Amino acid sequence: MLEEIGIPKKLLLLLLGVRKRLRVTGSSMIPLLQPGEEILFNPQAYQQRFPKIGDVVVAQHPFQEKKIVKRVAAVLEDGSCFLTGDNPPASTDSRSYGFVTIDKILGQVTSKFP
Repeated sequence: MLEEIGIPKKLLLLLLGVRKRLRVTGSSMIPLLQPGEEILFNPQAYQQRFPKIGDVVVAQHPFQEKKIVKRVAAVLEDGSCFLTGDNPPASTDSRSYGFVTIDKILGQVTSKFP
């Protein structure tokens, strides 16, 4: 689940570089995230641990020059993750491109912005 924190704390985390901001462009994560909403993600979340099943992550698309927002559905021992959208009919995800290696996971989504 995403953190419920106030706008001042979100701004502080963003200004300090502890969080990065990204705009959602597709409908693959409806109902959690709507197209046009902005999110904050923690780029350091997985420096000390692997993602967990259920985490919402930002990843580098394995074959295209774009970032994607997906939910972790499975994690293998080697650290690769099976990523899925919450809205399967509108999602291109690991069902299409397979497991995503840990080096492609850019961070954990922590909250909506603002």
